[in-house]
Amino acid sequence: MFETFGGFMVYIALLLIIPLWAQSRVKNTYKKYSQVRSSSGMTGAQVARKILDDNGLFDVKVEPVKGMLSDHYDPRSKTVRLSEQNYYGNSIAGAAVAAHEVGHAIQDEEEYVFLNFRHTLVPAANLGSNLSFVFILAGIFLSSMGMFLAGIIFMSFAVLFQLVTLPVEFDASNRAMSQIVSAGVIRNDEERETKKVLNAAALTYVAAALVALMELLRFVFLFLGMNDD
Repeated sequence: MFETFGGFMVYIALLLIIPLWAQSRVKNTYKKYSQVRSSSGMTGAQVARKILDDNGLFDVKVEPVKGMLSDHYDPRSKTVRLSEQNYYGNSIAGAAVAAHEVGHAIQDEEEYVFLNFRHTLVPAANLGSNLSFVFILAGIFLSSMGMFLAGIIFMSFAVLFQLVTLPVEFDASNRAMSQIVSAGVIRNDEERETKKVLNAAALTYVAAALVALMELLRFVFLFLGMNDD
């Protein structure tokens, strides 16, 4: 796959640059719009609670959690957890993030197919993340094609998890935009800024999936090259 040392170094640079660029984009966009107050003045907690109640999800709790951008939905306890800045703040960024996490709660309630599929992949993905490189390195050092192939198979589960995450996250963002507009959380002229926050967050998942896929393909080509030899 890489015929020269220079080509390999470019590949390594891309593996490092892509995630860093995505993370930087998220942080800068979030920082900018976390300082812009939404027209409704609703806190992230109020936004989340209103959208949940509007969708009949009265049993889903909303709680603050420490840490920047630590927002998430916990399907086991049916809880939307928002970082303290978003929970108590009334910014456009906070409203967007809160609505996005509620989007996952709605997916959970509706048994969204990709979310359910991702849940079923968790054990295999965790196993793949932990064991893939062990088998690949063992296969290289022991010249065992079987172990190398096993490592690739383990890695493929982790990569599949990353790929399935993409429609889950994009769907949650689409639901978020629809919900906060219909709920009157933002005005029409604030939609552009809200989309920027959601799109920037999506970049991190795209970057993670791209890097994981590139790594998998590298080892697949290496495996095929070893077979040719």
